[in-house]
Amino acid sequence: MSGKEERDAPRDADDGAHAPSTRRAFLLGIGASVAALVTLTAGQSFGLFAPTNLFAPRIKGSGPQSVPVNHTARQAHVIDAAQDPEWALAITNGSRSRMLSRAELAALPQTAAVLPIACVEGWSTSAHWRGIRVRELMAMVDAPHDAQVRVTSLQPHGNYRVMTMGAEFVDDPTTLVALELNGAPLDLDHGFPARIIAPGRPGVLQTKWLRSIEVIR
Repeated sequence: MSGKEERDAPRDADDGAHAPSTRRAFLLGIGASVAALVTLTAGQSFGLFAPTNLFAPRIKGSGPQSVPVNHTARQAHVIDAAQDPEWALAITNGSRSRMLSRAELAALPQTAAVLPIACVEGWSTSAHWRGIRVRELMAMVDAPHDAQVRVTSLQPHGNYRVMTMGAEFVDDPTTLVALELNGAPLDLDHGFPARIIAPGRPGVLQTKWLRSIEVIR
């Protein structure tokens, strides 16, 4: 066969379909992998998938008070400080300050809220919280309505020992210094004696084992 005849000869019909078939198989493989990963980790957020939760670190409904824990009191080195009977929460606005024991916090008007808590590990769950509105605590030290605050934990170190919270959260009526979770006093691993819970914030910013709340603006 001459060179021209070779160039003009019809190509195998399979050659034209090969590239689309390869792409289709690749996309199907990706889709199957994603579906498998979702199925094998969704149990940390959806109880229906708990039996398939093979790879995710948490399971929905597990943990103290039916809420998962990703950082325990022991890991945070706060067991002694959190259980100290002399513990008190410091509320500060410049020269004005209050020190409130847990009993004094519990004696204040309490607010209940159902709020989700979501972790950077990928799990999320809603829970019933009860405590004091942060904005009401700020009013005790004459903080302005647009106050921004710095929240400090009893943790001696760690990336999230100190957290800043903007005015939109401070003034939200569902942002609480929580004392209870799902109808019972906070478990030590969930932040006893008191913790922050606010709407629409990741779990790492829902500071546990509170030491102080300070107005910074």
